[in-house]
Amino acid sequence: MPARIISTADAEHYKWGGPAGTDCDGWYLLQTAALNVIEELMPAGTAEARHFHKQARQFFYVLDGELTLEIEHHDFVLHKGQGLEIAPGQAHQAMNRSSADVRILVTSQLPSHGDRFDA
Repeated sequence: MPARIISTADAEHYKWGGPAGTDCDGWYLLQTAALNVIEELMPAGTAEARHFHKQARQFFYVLDGELTLEIEHHDFVLHKGQGLEIAPGQAHQAMNRSSADVRILVTSQLPSHGDRFDA
């Protein structure tokens, strides 16, 4: 496949999370059988359901704002320019406890969407 510049303006978009299930946004910046890179926007007060992945290794990186990641019952607060790895099997939950939007990059190897189990 030839090289291609991608942005949230032309990436595949989906909605997820929050009480309505549609409060957060995600954009597939890269989607292959071995690797996914997703940009996500989480408004203030939103969170994903606590879960784990059997095979996917993930890396969360904060582009803007403040993200709380709960991993195995320990809270980590990440700010712009900080990231954190989540190993396969670790139960986790991403939360925006701040009063502003948070934008993050989520890298998953292998892709995580078909490898998600409630914790």
